[in-house]
Amino acid sequence: MSNNVEKADAGIEVDQGYVARPASSEQSEKDDTASLSKIGSQTTGTEFSSPAHPPITDAALQQVRLRRALGERIIQMIALAGTIGTGLFLGSGKALATSGPLSILISYSIVGAIVYLTMIAMGEMSTFMPSSGAFNLFTTRYVGEAAGFSLSWNYAWNDAISVASDLTASQILLKYWVSEDVFPGWALSLIFLAFLISVNVISVRGYAELEYLLSLLKISTIIFFIIVGIVVNAGVNDTKSYLGFRYWTIGDAPFVGGFGGWVSSFVTASFAFGGTESLSITAGETRNPSKTIPKTIRNVFWRILIFYIAALFIIGIDIPYNMPGLKSKNAAVSPFTLVFKQLGSHGAASFMNAVVMSSALSAANHALYAGTRVVHNMAVNGQAPKFLGTVSKSSRVPWVAMLCTASVSGLCFGSSYIGEGDLWNWLQNLVGVSNQISWACIGLSSIRFHKAIVKQGKQSSLVYKNWTQPWGPYVVVIGSILMILVQGWSCFKPFNVSDFFSYYIEIALFAVLFVGWKLWKKSKLIPIEEIDLYTDTVQYERDLRRRRRDHIRESAGEKLPVLLEDEEEQEDDEDAEEVREDEAGDAQAKKQKLRAFASRASQYLCF
Repeated sequence: MSNNVEKADAGIEVDQGYVARPASSEQSEKDDTASLSKIGSQTTGTEFSSPAHPPITDAALQQVRLRRALGERIIQMIALAGTIGTGLFLGSGKALATSGPLSILISYSIVGAIVYLTMIAMGEMSTFMPSSGAFNLFTTRYVGEAAGFSLSWNYAWNDAISVASDLTASQILLKYWVSEDVFPGWALSLIFLAFLISVNVISVRGYAELEYLLSLLKISTIIFFIIVGIVVNAGVNDTKSYLGFRYWTIGDAPFVGGFGGWVSSFVTASFAFGGTESLSITAGETRNPSKTIPKTIRNVFWRILIFYIAALFIIGIDIPYNMPGLKSKNAAVSPFTLVFKQLGSHGAASFMNAVVMSSALSAANHALYAGTRVVHNMAVNGQAPKFLGTVSKSSRVPWVAMLCTASVSGLCFGSSYIGEGDLWNWLQNLVGVSNQISWACIGLSSIRFHKAIVKQGKQSSLVYKNWTQPWGPYVVVIGSILMILVQGWSCFKPFNVSDFFSYYIEIALFAVLFVGWKLWKKSKLIPIEEIDLYTDTVQYERDLRRRRRDHIRESAGEKLPVLLEDEEEQEDDEDAEEVREDEAGDAQAKKQKLRAFASRASQYLCF
């Protein structure tokens, strides 16, 4: 399919993504506007109609879209701290107890490398199509409806369970101070859940500002923890002696449990790194996503990896893997709290435990936001009941999808019967496997997206390019699948039914959803040349705004739930960005002239 369309009569060349009007023909412009004013039209005047370039429909014109209210400051902080939660603060203790100090360093590094490749693949697609459906929508568009449907429900379930697991973690942490008889853990979870719902239902700003504040606290605490950990290892501890690598030589350390113990830490690491992929979910509510998302990926990921590796290293040298409390049926203690406890100050340990609890609240806040947007997008795209796509006209928050996601959090109240420790471990495994399935699907989507871009000749449309193409996405797919298959090794000897289901039930659910949708809708793999590379792109949004204005000018606006001030603000932001780019370009040109002058002057001086 040709990338450009020639209009001989007007003597101009236009890109497929945008229908240009000849400047000399006012009559044709009036005719186009008149055709757009008919609200019953199905194509709304689009000149192109093909699977790869579908028309803008009336349903799209009437849709209340989410508000782009998240700036660069908040997005970078969300990306940096959205993944720093109970997986690091609490899950690292379980991983240390079952795998050993060196095993967790290796497994977290491997998972971190896979997540990095996933993020840059996702960044390429998110900047091209900045929609709140994120990678679930990518799989639907670039692979097939069945794969997108099963992945969407898988990830929506993932986020809902994440909220439950983080609220369960708060119950575990509460036991550091009081027993169940004094204050029941389920009551704290109920208070936290009510607070999160009230914050998120107000506006996306409510979620963003809460996450920003909690993120600052978490990042500051990790930096402080690393410093304290070094001091503790140097001798300021309850043993009054230099620790060094003493705990790497006791018992089975540094590799505990052999191969099975090592691979079991993959699911814990995947749970910990979960949330990085949800950066693309914010693309639908981000101002200027083509600039913000690539900058966030470049600046943030390596900091996340450094935080994780440095913190895990400190835990491994300061805490023995067999310390009581790292893993038990009814409770667990954060290794971060245990390191502070070695200072001999209960006040410092209590402060650390409070920070870890705030991280559980932050992680639940992040999961509730992401799950809500996934459910909303499924409803908009016909993969879930339509009522779940209801959006508040004042705050633009998908409140029905949010309440649906929050309702699954009732799982956390089952801790009274199962035990907080066992329930949290089970939920953690479910979320970890779900994250791995998501990464594999993102890699597959990236492979087909790249082939479609090349096939349809749209390489120049890419705002951010994945430098690892074509090998990077294949590493993501193969690596994710291998982790899913081997990480349950320890549950076979001896065979443990509960652990087996926690490791592998997600695969069965994904397969059932995939086959069910395929049989019901009779969907097929989308041919590369028919992959839609127009809908929901930046150019599509510009065309959509222009056509809405045409409708409103022709007195059809009362049928469109459009808030023009929002669109004007967005266009003002784009204009301001262009002005800043022009100013930056002028400044760069002056610098280049100055450097050239200095270079010539130095040559003259040398001669």
